[in-house]
Amino acid sequence: MDLQFFLCWRVAPLFLLMPCGLHCMSVRILDEEPVHVIPGSSLVLRARIEHGPLEGVSMVTWAREAETGASAARVTLATCPGRGLKCAGTKPSVRVNTEQQETTLQINEYSRADSGVYAVTVRDLTGAETTAHCIVREYEAVHHVSVSINVSHSSLVCGEAWGTDPSFSWLHERAAISQTVGKVSKDGTTLVVTMTPICGHFTCMVSNKLGYSSATYTAAPCETEGRGTTAAVVCLVFLLLLFGGVLAFLLWRRHRQNNRGERLHEHLDDTI
Repeated sequence: MDLQFFLCWRVAPLFLLMPCGLHCMSVRILDEEPVHVIPGSSLVLRARIEHGPLEGVSMVTWAREAETGASAARVTLATCPGRGLKCAGTKPSVRVNTEQQETTLQINEYSRADSGVYAVTVRDLTGAETTAHCIVREYEAVHHVSVSINVSHSSLVCGEAWGTDPSFSWLHERAAISQTVGKVSKDGTTLVVTMTPICGHFTCMVSNKLGYSSATYTAAPCETEGRGTTAAVVCLVFLLLLFGGVLAFLLWRRHRQNNRGERLHEHLDDTI
């Protein structure tokens, strides 16, 4: 008994020094914020619940409020009370699945009105609550692509208004950028032109999951382009002249043969 009393006396302070070891509860949303959702698709948020062996979850609540605005109203989306944690959504499009270690929120047919700051609140058996937040925004298409030139640095800069996860790529005369033309930055927004002089058409294409848009910077025509056009015109004129000469020769030969036939026929008539 003395040994048991001694062990209890030594172990009890350890529990007092470990307030979050066995009794504290925490929750965190696993999705990296901000979460962007394409309109018409489903929003899914997953949260992990951490608690000690002596704790349990008595209620889980999902809610949403506007991302901006001082008087933003908080809207409750679903509550999961009781030991069974049976969840009840406030709308048919809202579904929640909750266990002791994890909770998942799903909203079908996502629209712009569903954007905002989402909060999941977990209450333990003693009534203490902990909350985690996540920002959710609408997935936007790319808009208003523009290209500007920085003459001092011999570079072209591509800009885009507010699209989600834009991806940048460059073309020169409708072909991919080669080392002789220039070098594209890691983020794709800047093209450092190494060719001299800067000439031709430079096109910046910006795309994401919803489509793409482009803008073109036009410099002076390249010499190779002018030479190629001139050569094509000269070749075409030569072919036309050659064809015309052959056609004229054939017509002349046919006319000559007809004349010889007529003279021969007249000579035979005179002889008879």
